[in-house]
Amino acid sequence: MVVVTGASKGIGRRAAAHFLERGDLVHGCARSPSPIEHPAYVHHRLDVADEAAVKTMMSTIRRTHGRIDVLINAAGEASMNHALLTPAETLDALLRTNVIGSFVCAREAARLMRPEARRRDRDIPADAPPAGGRIVNLSSVAVPLKLAGAAAYAAAKAAVESLTQTLARELAPMGITVNAVGPGPVRTRMTRTVPPETIDRLLSAQTVSRLATTDEVVRVIDFLADPAAAMVTGQIIYLGGVSR
Repeated sequence: MVVVTGASKGIGRRAAAHFLERGDLVHGCARSPSPIEHPAYVHHRLDVADEAAVKTMMSTIRRTHGRIDVLINAAGEASMNHALLTPAETLDALLRTNVIGSFVCAREAARLMRPEARRRDRDIPADAPPAGGRIVNLSSVAVPLKLAGAAAYAAAKAAVESLTQTLARELAPMGITVNAVGPGPVRTRMTRTVPPETIDRLLSAQTVSRLATTDEVVRVIDFLADPAAAMVTGQIIYLGGVSR
């Protein structure tokens, strides 16, 4: 049972499609409708920063499925501009979607990954060891690269990384891993809103100086979401050869 936020486009849409192709049940959410049509897919229209709406979605999942195995926090918002040209409301929007949304969704999903939640599933023996769950957040190479023009966006994604590593410690006793993937520029609708010169600066700072595809990002997400990746937690995996 997989939950994908930001499932109407970009990395989230591709991640949802990937897990459906694997045979998983997928619940996705976004502020806009989803183009995905699949018998194993359920879409919820909501803002991930709306705590009440997220709780309602999770309650629906609890009633229908009893548990969550994987959460992919792919909902995100980007804005790349000089700090002196960035209004406070832009930063507020970035923090709401990237940070508050990731926090609220992770918190509510973790409640349905706990051993007692999973034992309510009739297909899982009561004495089975806790299988835990997998939470994968989305960061960005904008954090380690610290390029001019990315102050607000990098700050929001740095908060996501701190959240990821702290949640990893808090949720480890429940068998839940929490990691983040930090791609560089990806061929999505979101990158079309970023000035070309900013994209060029990001790419020139990468070892692999080209746009990534959503499939390349999802392959890393798939690894972190695998039940066998139980020893990988609190990690930020940057793509494109970028490191701190």
